[in-house]
Amino acid sequence: MRPTTGSRAAVRAAGIIAALALGTPAMATAQAATGKIRPAPAFAAKELVAPPSAGWLTNGGSLYNQRYSPLTRINRSNVANLKPNWRVSLNGSGLATKYSGQAQPIVYDGVIYIVTGADDVFAVSIDTGQILWTYQAKLDESIDAVCCGWLSRGLALGDGRIYVGQLDGKLVALDQRTGAVVWSTQAEHWHDGFSITAAPLYYDGRVIVGFAGGDRASRGRLKSFNARSGKLEWTFYTVPGPGEFGHDTWPQDNDAWKFGGGAIWQTPAVDPELGLIYFSTGNPGPDLNGSFRTGDNLFTVSIVAIEAKTGKYRWHFQEVHHDLWDYDAPNPVVLFDAPYNGEMRKGLAEVGKTGFTYILDRTNGKPLVGIEERPVPQEPRQATSKTQPYPVGDAVVPHEVDIVPEGFKLVNGGRIFTPFWDVPVIVKPTATGGANWPPSSYDPEGHLFYVCAHDGVGLFSSNQETEFMTPEPGKRYANGTFGRSGVRVRGIFAAVDVTTNKLAWRQQWSEMCYAGSIVTAGGLLFVGRNDSRFTALDKSDGSLLWDFPMDAAVNATASTFEYKGQQYVTVLAAGSFFPSTKHGDGLWLFSLDGKLGAGSTTSAASATKANAGD
Repeated sequence: MRPTTGSRAAVRAAGIIAALALGTPAMATAQAATGKIRPAPAFAAKELVAPPSAGWLTNGGSLYNQRYSPLTRINRSNVANLKPNWRVSLNGSGLATKYSGQAQPIVYDGVIYIVTGADDVFAVSIDTGQILWTYQAKLDESIDAVCCGWLSRGLALGDGRIYVGQLDGKLVALDQRTGAVVWSTQAEHWHDGFSITAAPLYYDGRVIVGFAGGDRASRGRLKSFNARSGKLEWTFYTVPGPGEFGHDTWPQDNDAWKFGGGAIWQTPAVDPELGLIYFSTGNPGPDLNGSFRTGDNLFTVSIVAIEAKTGKYRWHFQEVHHDLWDYDAPNPVVLFDAPYNGEMRKGLAEVGKTGFTYILDRTNGKPLVGIEERPVPQEPRQATSKTQPYPVGDAVVPHEVDIVPEGFKLVNGGRIFTPFWDVPVIVKPTATGGANWPPSSYDPEGHLFYVCAHDGVGLFSSNQETEFMTPEPGKRYANGTFGRSGVRVRGIFAAVDVTTNKLAWRQQWSEMCYAGSIVTAGGLLFVGRNDSRFTALDKSDGSLLWDFPMDAAVNATASTFEYKGQQYVTVLAAGSFFPSTKHGDGLWLFSLDGKLGAGSTTSAASATKANAGD
């Protein structure tokens, strides 16, 4: 029987890993590492806005979160020759099935910094693959307020320190040279339903971080801390309190707002010229039942702009009013400048679980491409919003069920925003999206926005509770259930023209897309796969140009940089709790001068995976 692409990849990977294991580097002592690591400066805004080249200084590549590289040494014509220089084992950190490896590497002056799903941090030499130092978070194993697996999406770097947010609610600053703790603050506590999964942001002497916990009876928030001392400077609540703008979108006769959700799953973007921070938020609480939280429930499922220095509200745009479907906005906000009607405008884009791309003027939050408020079906027992925002243009994923799955009845064609109550209803997209957390990338050359998403049929129901009861913080806060219809989920990878909100191209994958992408001036997109491949696509049409078999699923986002005249690509292959992909603990480095193993240029038609994404 002819092996599938996944099985061929496993065979090829086994031989490569065996060769790599012979040269696995030993860990350096902290004292030795001190002499090898040059501390980063307190970066100026212009350094962090510039597209990354000699390193990868922020989680999003720059303050704009574009994940775009201007490097061209690795390009369409030679990417087939890309091979690994080394693979280093991260000491088994994050190998258990409860962990997810989703972190994007930070790179500075010959050193790669990476964090695992266990919040352990590693500094690794680019030259040798040697681990220079390790920080062990030693998380409390009794933590039970974590949604969707134990994970971290990255680190921040600035002023000689590495900053890591932890699942126990701590924000920790490490000495960049040694990994020693400089300061640690209990930013929030997991007992209260909070965790930190997003990479912190270093900007203007501050460390800015958002908190997960919207499904754990918490009130969402973004906080700014002094980068040198760890002292709290300001807090912005994603659910307004009494007397604050937006509080009237919550009931005035109960305390639902105190547990109203609005988690922040990703690193904010910054426009230093405007002095504004931009981020998106999660679903309101409780999930799946809106009966006793009447109103739009600001600022949940919204894009929000606040002042960087003060945390003061400037504007918002809500993607889903009074969300019932867990259609939060976990994808990072991306900033760009692009032409509209012959005029260059300051724009931003965010793609939600809805599968819509929301394209706004970042100076004021107004749509750059039309967004229409359209009537939607009503369910009075859910206090449904009468209308929902529909961006003009193309959705990334289908918004209705074309063929009813066996065993179900179709209501309203299974279209997006179909409400539910006492009878389970199937709807597209599913509660996982659409687009989920995997970061999108943006190419300023072609004004294309690259989105990882998936298409599936979701199943929604409510527990029919109609009276507010004070929830227990830290415990799951969902008055209903969501799942899937049994129809296999397919992955979608798409390019959206932000000047028109039209699809430039779109392709489907046989497994869920669950990794972020980076895009380069060399014409490439790098993105991982659930079947343990790392791939390079042609950014003009999505054609597969190169793939490489890894020893675990690649559910993290890669980084690329130039060092000593060569361009490198580095990525974590560690798998993910969701969607149950193969786990590992490998950090990989690739270049055109790599000597270990060889990738392949398989055709998309032969990619018959069967192991993940259902």
